[in-house]
Amino acid sequence: MRSFAYPHTYARSGGGGFTVIFPDLPEAITQGEGRLDALDQASDCLEEAIAGRIRRGDEIPTASKTKARQTVVFVPPLMAAKAALYLAMREAKMSNVMLAKQLGCDEKDVRRMLDPRHSSRITALQAALAALSKKIVSAVENAA
Repeated sequence: MRSFAYPHTYARSGGGGFTVIFPDLPEAITQGEGRLDALDQASDCLEEAIAGRIRRGDEIPTASKTKARQTVVFVPPLMAAKAALYLAMREAKMSNVMLAKQLGCDEKDVRRMLDPRHSSRITALQAALAALSKKIVSAVENAA
């Protein structure tokens, strides 16, 4: 099972703010005025880093284990589903055209499912993942 929850570290920056760094995604660095603002910015930053990797065709690293003084930020659910589909297609060496044929849809529909900015339906992503022998598992936890 692949989790899209990445550890990060906080560091005080000049002027009383906080910088957030994701060791697994070196391009994902952000900051906020306080801890809560930094955490909010970190979620957006993480989503953009994953979206950028999908757009460029780069690998999306597996999240490392959380170390002391680290907490995790979760990739938003829709982006996590898109990332899971992207990775499953890479693993299966399946093109958009091949998946579209298997799903009985047009290639542009698959392209939209992989587009980080397209507001895909989760049911379409579930069907695409099922065609690749994958499924989405949801969980709800208490907020920190």
